[in-house]
Parts: sequence; structure tokens; C-alpha cells
Amino acid sequence: MSDKQRNFPLSLASVVDKSVKKPSAFSPARVATPQTATQNAARSAAQHTAPEARPGASPSRAHGYAMERGQPAAALAAPRQNPLVSEAVRRAMVARVAKQGVKDALVLGALETVPRHLFMEEALASQAYIDASLPIGHHQTISQPYIVARMIELMRNGGALQRVLEIGTGCGYQAAVLALLAKEVYSIERIKPLHELAKANLRPLRVANLRLHYGDGMLGLPQAAPFDGIILAAAGLEVPQALLEQLTIGGRLVAPVGARLQHLQLISRVAKQEWISETLEDCHFVPLRQGTV
Repeated sequence: MSDKQRNFPLSLASVVDKSVKKPSAFSPARVATPQTATQNAARSAAQHTAPEARPGASPSRAHGYAMERGQPAAALAAPRQNPLVSEAVRRAMVARVAKQGVKDALVLGALETVPRHLFMEEALASQAYIDASLPIGHHQTISQPYIVARMIELMRNGGALQRVLEIGTGCGYQAAVLALLAKEVYSIERIKPLHELAKANLRPLRVANLRLHYGDGMLGLPQAAPFDGIILAAAGLEVPQALLEQLTIGGRLVAPVGARLQHLQLISRVAKQEWISETLEDCHFVPLRQGTV
């Protein structure tokens, strides 16, 4: 694309509410529960109350286990003052991801910038920076930090990302990370309450280059295509042809593929009717499904 170059990644001030000095100081009105925007609004209305603290939840080490944990209960939350959601803890998470093999400095910087604990249920916030997937409701999970960084690194391949499509918005965390690395980001979610949750989570961060859509991710977003990067946050038996067709020539798609046994697949479009595929490491994601709910 020939647009004038913009400065990426974006600064923390351009993503996080400037009135907030530290991520742990976000008010309860800015923290959405993984249910609906309505409950998020209820929290805002009751921000001066002091509800009883909920017990912590044990971490999930895989998507499947996280799903077994079930949907987190919704409740009004007290202001977050847990030291386990500090910037130092987030930096430690990024250091672990780097030790696991992610080398792209821009990806690691984006991971350090986005406050992951703001995208999950209050009871799980203290575990936001462990390397594990965690439940966000509706039998879905927020991916572990390593796999988020790894997939984006593969898609970016050291180059500038212009227009990116994400399939499976979930709670909005990965979309926020992508928005620090690409000029334009489009994200599709098929589960309406999660689409509303992502909007509620992202609204206080004011991410100007991100567009959320409610719809069938298997169809892609032809009205915004072509994309030089596509990333899937759910695993199908194969990558839908519609998504391959929406890649620009030279674009890269990263997706988990498989049923019980899954692996990451990197697909590059090298000509109008030619794609090359590479099978990479094992992974575990929720299933890719068609339609909307």
C-alpha cells in the first residue's frame, strides 16, 4: 500500500486512558465482566459500593482445561489493587515469552503495553500474566500470552502490517495487541455477548485503528479485503477458502488446524491462485464454528 508511513507500535499513552497512571488503578467502571455490556454498565452505576471480594481462581494451563472451568460468575468488583497486575509482573511475562523463542521486539513491546488483566474476569485478574489460557465465558478462552505473540510474529514476519483481519475477537485482548502493530485491524466475533464484551473492554482504551464486527468469521470480511495478515483464534479441520481468497498476494495467514490434535499452520499467498503452507508447532484452541449466536 502507498499510504504515508505512520509510527508503530503506538505509544502507551495512545492506547491507555491518559487519566490513568497505572494499569492497576483502573476504576471498576472501566473493567468489564465476561457477560454483557449491560452488566458492565451496572458495575459503573455501582462503582462507589464495596462488594464482598470473590475467591481467587486457579490457573488454567490449556484451552481445554480452561473451558472445563466453566463460565466465570458475574459480580460487581472493587477497585483493583492487586500487586499481581502491576507493570513489573507484565514485564516478567514478556521476558518469559521471549525465553520461549519469540524474538520480534515490536511484538514483545506490544505485549508489554497492553494490560491483559483488564480483559478478563476480576477473579482471574491476579493470574492474567501467567502463561496460560483462561476462561472468558461462553466456552471460550483468552489465549496464553506465548501463543498470541508467536502467531503475530509469524504473521508479521519482520515486516510492516497494513491491514489485518482477526477471526475470533473473544474478549478483545489480541485485537488490542494487533492494533499496536498494524495500520488497520478488523476483528470478527460470532458470539454476540463476547462481541459486546470486547467493545466494552476496548472502549476506555480508545483504539482508533481497530474495527469490531459481529458475524461469521469463516466468511471473512470481503468488504474490507484484501488483508496482508489474517490470524485465527479458533481451530478448524482446514482453513476456509474464503479467508485464503481475502489474503493479498504476499500476505500471510496463521491458524490452528486440527480436531483433537492441533498444530499451527502458516499459509502464504504467492500468486492469484497459489498458496504455500507450512506446518509448525502443536497448539490447543477452541473449535472454529460457522454462523452466529
